[in-house]
Amino acid sequence: MQPSRPPPERAQEYVLGPLSAALQLEGTFDPAGPWLATTDEIDDVLALGMWLDVNGVRRQTGNTKTMIFDPYFIVHYLSQFLVLEPGDLINTGTPPGVGMSLTPSVWLRPGDVMELGIKYLGTQRQRVLGPQRAPAPCAPSC
Repeated sequence: MQPSRPPPERAQEYVLGPLSAALQLEGTFDPAGPWLATTDEIDDVLALGMWLDVNGVRRQTGNTKTMIFDPYFIVHYLSQFLVLEPGDLINTGTPPGVGMSLTPSVWLRPGDVMELGIKYLGTQRQRVLGPQRAPAPCAPSC
């Protein structure tokens, strides 16, 4: 199968719910779903408001139109060296207001509740967990 490499002007045909996750690691990192929005459900991918609250306090507010690289460019760029297929999810970063950029820096702690949303794509709520112990390595008989 040949990689799909859409030019920037056709990249919108490849966007499925921008600003989503590329991987689900360890079941706790980068939650996505349980549904995705298709392009026919979104009027303008370049005008989606984004927000994040931590423990009920608004920490981040942004919009896809103010992203450094818009979703169409990101799809076009990644397709230069990745095979993109329907349903692939791409992380794009975060809106302004990251805790480490604050003075003093603010970090998430176990028990914190994050609520985030993107216009037309819905909202999510997660409780921050503490570090988890790694499973014991499997013995040679496994």
